[in-house]
Amino acid sequence: MNNSNNMATVRRSAAVWWLGIRPQTLTLALTPVVVGSALAWSEGAAIHALAFLGALLCAALIQVGTNLLNDAGDAARGGDGPERIGPTRITAAGLASAAQVRRAAVASFATALLVGGYLVYIGGSVILLIGLASLAAGYAYSAGRRPISHSPWGEAFVLAFFGVVAVAGSYYLQGRSAVEPAIVMAGLALGCHAAAVLLVNNIRDSVADARAGRTTLALRLGPQLARQLYRLLLLAPFPLLAAAFGVRALGVAWLALPVCLWLAWRFGKMPADAAMNTQLARTALVQVLLGG
Repeated sequence: MNNSNNMATVRRSAAVWWLGIRPQTLTLALTPVVVGSALAWSEGAAIHALAFLGALLCAALIQVGTNLLNDAGDAARGGDGPERIGPTRITAAGLASAAQVRRAAVASFATALLVGGYLVYIGGSVILLIGLASLAAGYAYSAGRRPISHSPWGEAFVLAFFGVVAVAGSYYLQGRSAVEPAIVMAGLALGCHAAAVLLVNNIRDSVADARAGRTTLALRLGPQLARQLYRLLLLAPFPLLAAAFGVRALGVAWLALPVCLWLAWRFGKMPADAAMNTQLARTALVQVLLGG
């Protein structure tokens, strides 16, 4: 009986932490690493498998740490109250204490730092700067006196670090000595979709965010302009990628275009309620399709 109870407790605990790390967002961190590495390989770079796996792990760990800090920080600031319409947050729901969630976030960042030591050994000072900047940004997103997530700069942060920095850094790590403009444009393209995911989140939470005193971009723009920006972020990657690599070179990435058009049309008619949770998840998945 005790073994059965212990196993049930372990399963419940695992389910809580799985909810806390927000696995549906991890593709936003992993896809740019895959794309940046694949672009380097397509240009003749030798495949450095351990560096690739290390970059994937670091990206995932920084994303997890950022998500957990956001969970604890938002609960402490009263942003995830009972009226929340987004997915459950484990601190606000009482499934874990703020101290536990913060410790888990620190453990995730610390593990990323350890793995990053190997990447610095491979890639040198450039990778060190990228890694430290990514860790600092992950912390600043939800922590400190003025978290990035509470400001109008959240989407710009996501576009930069989940787009340009991740793609260019992964490309460089695979042995490329210089980052060409086309690589930067590929990063911008993926970053646009990552920023669109955050914008959906902030449009959905605009009422609660305004009550909590936040000044997100969605609140600054208002509902109509914010939805127009979402459409722009969804569709901008296609001319960016076509200009960088040519229309024919995009291949299966063009399959994402009709999906993006459908998501853009659907979002224009969608109320700012729980239906946006599905829109958010689909926007994250279409980035994977674009990266293919």
